[in-house]
Amino acid sequence: MKDNSLIYGIRAVMEAIEAGREFEKVMIQKGLSGDLFRDLMGKLRAVGAPVQMVPPETLHRLTNGNHQGVAAYVSAIIYQPIEQVVPMLFEQGKIPFLLILDRITDVRNFGAIARSAECAGVDAILIPDNNSARITGDAVKTSAGALHSLPVCRTTNLYQSVKFLKNSGITIFAATEKGNLLYDTPAYQQPLALIMGSEENGVSAELLKISDHLVRIPLMGKIGSLNVSVAGGVLMYEIVRQRNFTSEALSEG
Repeated sequence: MKDNSLIYGIRAVMEAIEAGREFEKVMIQKGLSGDLFRDLMGKLRAVGAPVQMVPPETLHRLTNGNHQGVAAYVSAIIYQPIEQVVPMLFEQGKIPFLLILDRITDVRNFGAIARSAECAGVDAILIPDNNSARITGDAVKTSAGALHSLPVCRTTNLYQSVKFLKNSGITIFAATEKGNLLYDTPAYQQPLALIMGSEENGVSAELLKISDHLVRIPLMGKIGSLNVSVAGGVLMYEIVRQRNFTSEALSEG
């Protein structure tokens, strides 16, 4: 099946930059040089596109066309800076509810999580620009269109972005089997961010270290973990349950 998000050739990528398109990943053949290449690199740096230097074989596997040593995946969405989203939420009088996805690389899982997040009232999703699923048409389709209405923020350094959230007054909850708290134990009424990690490796150790609370979902069967989209749904809707209960209690009082 043809991947319509793939473009190749130096001119094609430069035209995409000039058209304001965003990139999931730009792959450039190692050893490229010349004025046109330098011009391309300058434009990519200016827009903060994620660039990966690759051997020529990688590009040959992607396309039989004349790629000129450059190929890129164009994003199906427009990313927003987390540094702008968070202040805006506070200015709107909201209690931020953010979702951080650490190394979720499966496109369908990503889309399913985004769908649940939008339904649960999550204000934004934060992802790293590496080790994350490409947001393609398949991801948007699996999300039932949620990725077109839910802000997605991408960062080159997830650790530093989580520190920014903490410094902004947001409490960080990380989902992990190592958690010392059952998922329904903490209070979730404050501004918060929930970190979900990959099924293979979980939340990275550096993010666990700076999280405020580590929470776990009890498992009664023999299988050692839930699908990450299912686990995310369980945790997000516990947050919804608590926040709705608190709102109803305050209105009745």
